[in-house]
Amino acid sequence: MSQQAGLKTVYEVEVQGLWSSRHVFREDGERLGVLELHRNMVGLVTGATYRPEKGAVLLFDRDPGLRRGQFTMWSEGREWLGSSERDGFFGRVLKLHSGGKPFHLVPLEGFQKGWGLHAPRTGESARIVASFLSRDTRIEVKKRLDFPLVLLAYFLGAQIYAEAVWPGPQVHPGSL
Repeated sequence: MSQQAGLKTVYEVEVQGLWSSRHVFREDGERLGVLELHRNMVGLVTGATYRPEKGAVLLFDRDPGLRRGQFTMWSEGREWLGSSERDGFFGRVLKLHSGGKPFHLVPLEGFQKGWGLHAPRTGESARIVASFLSRDTRIEVKKRLDFPLVLLAYFLGAQIYAEAVWPGPQVHPGSL
């Protein structure tokens, strides 16, 4: 698969299963790893495990509290790699922290099913676009990003795709 102009990396994600879904990540047709979601008895996502073909396993845990979208990402050795938070119970913008300035996960403009990952000053860094007809997803990375940050953004966005169908706000660099 050839890269589109202006994109650094394109990841394809194939979703398998319903209750405990598995998300298979591929780049240029090569399998990178599998993200497995974990749910409790009522169906709430409590965490996930990403098992790469090569490299360290990553763990996602739901943070205690009432807000939706609060997760922390850890290495297998329990080293903190990132976290997320929402500014309110009904807020659609999520903040992702990975050590530097926070990124923002925002629904795409117009009637599109997906999310944009925005850097504070430089604007959209990646786009997570889901198909309307299938559960598969395409992640288009426009700027250099660490894969764990892209994975955290996908993990959060995949849980709340229904919120992304309604048009998101118009975002300009520095406006978030």
